[in-house]
Amino acid sequence: MPVDAALVGKTFPPTRPYAVSEEKVREFATAAGTTYDGGPAPATFPIVLAFDAMNAFLAAEEIDLFRIVHGEQKFAYERPVVPGDVLTATLTVASLRQIGGNDIIGTASEVRDADGALVCSTTATLVHRAAA
Repeated sequence: MPVDAALVGKTFPPTRPYAVSEEKVREFATAAGTTYDGGPAPATFPIVLAFDAMNAFLAAEEIDLFRIVHGEQKFAYERPVVPGDVLTATLTVASLRQIGGNDIIGTASEVRDADGALVCSTTATLVHRAAA
């Protein structure tokens, strides 16, 4: 069943606050195959929040994660993510089109700090594969 085109422009509630710690950044860096010796988090660290926001969107719309192929991810920074930040992410469905029975879903997320200041914007392309 195709994703409803009426979702375009819909913004989902923010994720629960995520406290960035050196331990969490170090775990992320290790999982990504790099090291962390203090300072700002790796540039792709906000995927932790963006993924939470994406999962909440998929659950709210009853879209099966196993049908999703992650096509693209981009980040645009206002400032680096650093330990001590408390962040949330808010996802908006930016675009939707159908190709060959598959849904191509464009999302845009804003990662904000505890004061509400924008830290990072992220966009993703998700391919929702059609049922066999």
